[in-house]
Amino acid sequence: MLHRYFPHTEEDIDAMLKVCAVDGIEDLYADVPESLLLGRDYELPSEMSEKEVRDFFKAVGRKDRRLVCFAGAGWYDRYTPAVIPSMLSRSEFLTAYTPYQPEISQGTLQYIFEYQSMMSSLTGMDVSNASMYDGATAVAEAMMMTVAASRKRKRVLVSATVLPQVRAVMATYARYHGVALDVIAENDGVTSRTALDEALASGDVAGVVVASPNRYGILEDYTGWTDAVHAAGALLVMTCEAAALGVIKSPGEWGADVAAGDAQSLGMPLNYGGPYLGYLCCKSPLMRKLPGRIVGATVDGDGKRMFVLTLQAREQHIRREKATSNICSNQGLMSLFVSIYLSLMGSDGLRELNAIGCDGAHYLASALVKGGKVSLTYPGRQFLHEFVITTSFEVDDLMEKAIAEGILPGVKLDDHRLLVAVTEMQSKDEMDRLIKLVNAM
Repeated sequence: MLHRYFPHTEEDIDAMLKVCAVDGIEDLYADVPESLLLGRDYELPSEMSEKEVRDFFKAVGRKDRRLVCFAGAGWYDRYTPAVIPSMLSRSEFLTAYTPYQPEISQGTLQYIFEYQSMMSSLTGMDVSNASMYDGATAVAEAMMMTVAASRKRKRVLVSATVLPQVRAVMATYARYHGVALDVIAENDGVTSRTALDEALASGDVAGVVVASPNRYGILEDYTGWTDAVHAAGALLVMTCEAAALGVIKSPGEWGADVAAGDAQSLGMPLNYGGPYLGYLCCKSPLMRKLPGRIVGATVDGDGKRMFVLTLQAREQHIRREKATSNICSNQGLMSLFVSIYLSLMGSDGLRELNAIGCDGAHYLASALVKGGKVSLTYPGRQFLHEFVITTSFEVDDLMEKAIAEGILPGVKLDDHRLLVAVTEMQSKDEMDRLIKLVNAM
């Protein structure tokens, strides 16, 4: 008797290995570097009861420590309103699949439509997809959109002030798509306009990618950049922290063509790295270069409002190998998360949250500098809720002492530079504890 959901039999495995023309399962991992292999058995018990499994993970959980988190660098400790996990846990949301059949997926299509509408408003763009897996891949896809739109150009410029991890993912995409990815140098914490102009003058540029706030938390001034980029026949991509868009100048206001980044700051818990949501929005002329699905509103035969997948078909069914990337059902639930969060917060709520983080960050920065043990790395530069300090001591020494006291003081940039972030989550008492630790170094 065949049990559909039981593990494969030895005979099944042998048959599959024969088709793959290999002798054993280990041969399937021949290309994996030896250093990345475990090199031993998993040392798992042969069987455990449900209670034993629960007890095991409870014991593991008791070893966890929750630190006061001043780390940022693209992902932030944010408050998640209780209503969001409550709504997400409803089975009709939690188990929903990709809405291939609009007639039975109106609820899913509606919240995706609302997500797209809110993200378009937040970024100042005309169109949003729904959605990308994370911010890094969203920016990489934005890069590929500029290449596709240019048709013949295969060179993209990215500012050195874009997050390093984002640039690393862009470099991977570029390598396997034959794209030349050149870095625009930074100067005193911001993108060098001189370096940009020189790079544009050398020609063949499809797109330029910049950040706001940048990797140091600085709000760069991009006045005139769009005109310069467009004059060179290229497109401007701007990556922004999503929550900050509630108060800072949006990509649309800067004149950017594409906006991309991570929406984790819209209330998503850090969760050891996910799941997150990458947003990708653009101006109307680039709509057909946008990967993923776009939901539209229309009316049915009776004149009643309904929702449809407006541009889904071209991906898999028509353009085939020339299609944009296929982003599927994984992100439906996360787009619902953001939709609920933005609906709850509204523009006033976003402004209030940013004000709390901004006030806290400037208080902390001033107090740290006043203590005499650190200085602002980029004095005079505007920042919202994240800043860099230069220390008179080793950053690792502070890390060790602070973690022992239950505080993660920031993200280490080098031996004497620390990136510190403040959101609505850190109290004045917690900031004062960090100040005391730094002053004691």
